[in-house]
Amino acid sequence: MYTTQMDAAKKGIITDEIRIVAQKEDMPVEKLLKLVASGKVIIPANKNHKNLVPEGIGEGLRTKINVNIGISKDCCNFDMELEKAKKAIEFKAEAIMDLSSYGKTREFRQQLVKMSPVMIGTVPVYDAVGFYDKDLKDITAEEFFEVVEKHAEDGVDFMTIHAGINRETARRFKQNGRLTNIVSRGGSLIFAWMELTGNENPFYEQYERLLGIFEKYDVTISLGDALRPGSINDSTDAAQIQELIVLGELTKRAWDKNVQVMIEGPGHMAINEIAANMVLEKRLCHGAPFYVLGPIVTDIAPGYDHITSAIGGAIAAANGADFLCYVTPAEHLRLPDIDDMKEGIIASKIAAHAADIAKGIKGARDWDYRMSEARKNLDWNRMFELAIDKEKAEKYRKSSMPEDEDTCTMCGKMCAIRNTNKALKGENISIIL
Repeated sequence: MYTTQMDAAKKGIITDEIRIVAQKEDMPVEKLLKLVASGKVIIPANKNHKNLVPEGIGEGLRTKINVNIGISKDCCNFDMELEKAKKAIEFKAEAIMDLSSYGKTREFRQQLVKMSPVMIGTVPVYDAVGFYDKDLKDITAEEFFEVVEKHAEDGVDFMTIHAGINRETARRFKQNGRLTNIVSRGGSLIFAWMELTGNENPFYEQYERLLGIFEKYDVTISLGDALRPGSINDSTDAAQIQELIVLGELTKRAWDKNVQVMIEGPGHMAINEIAANMVLEKRLCHGAPFYVLGPIVTDIAPGYDHITSAIGGAIAAANGADFLCYVTPAEHLRLPDIDDMKEGIIASKIAAHAADIAKGIKGARDWDYRMSEARKNLDWNRMFELAIDKEKAEKYRKSSMPEDEDTCTMCGKMCAIRNTNKALKGENISIIL
């Protein structure tokens, strides 16, 4: 018998989930078993998520992406958010996070878990305020834990828990100051609760109790970066690093209880700092998988932050990050709609794939080889089949058709590939006529 995927791996038990992930990743089962046992790979798989098709996150595996959905007081449309979830699954996102903070969150969460074959994540502290319908300062530690248990019972595969922002890390934040202070929603709620009540963060103070819940249901703990930078001005500061040290200590304690762990990371960060931050996280957190929110590499592009984050995400993943949280064009502006969501997914998938090429993930370059082969052969239908967004590629092609169907309207008969192919075959090249 075993309690979690990590416990099974430590005992040499090959679970169905481990077998499926090994097959997907084209990795020997014995190798994957060792990675899961050591904590360097996680397979988030709540025992109550019955229709889950498992995925692995971590060392040597394909970079995965997450999509955020959820209702708020200002945008409370359950049907729209479920439609977003269906689109995320259609576009092959590996995970969906329900960030709902208002209304009948449990009913929505249960529907989401029931219909989703992909991993589901949540942030229970968001839910607590809406669930109890009372001021933050009046919520008790006991009530925070009750919400966590409900999320676990409902089949959530991983939860973001901001356990690293304790009274000491909060003191360091206040002592050093920041341009944009705390931008993590969950982190700001825990910080404010500590300031209002004078109490220690209950998720840090009663961490063993938390681990007991996670072990019971085999929920992966995603240790949240409450003090992630919200601007490139604040990146890699004392508060961020102090919290990361605490998260490393909490990682070891979770592994002692066979609870799977991933670490959440920055945030807004200049390009030249990203690689060093990835090394620092892996070192301080003992090789645990790293889940990055961006990084957004410049602060000046509202409306285009799917691009700023794809740049940062590709660099982060190429240097060791394992899991990318998508960012949409609506970031910093409003709740994203379905079109925003699609743009964010595609941008993140491009970043993840580019990183997998750089990391030398087995088979990653094969997709690019097949696309290049189709381009050499001017095989448009094959190019569309291989495109990361077939619909958009076909739409662009059909919107401006060339005289010579082998070419496109950028170069026409001056197409380099067309003319080189003809020259190599000894054929005449007619450009003018």
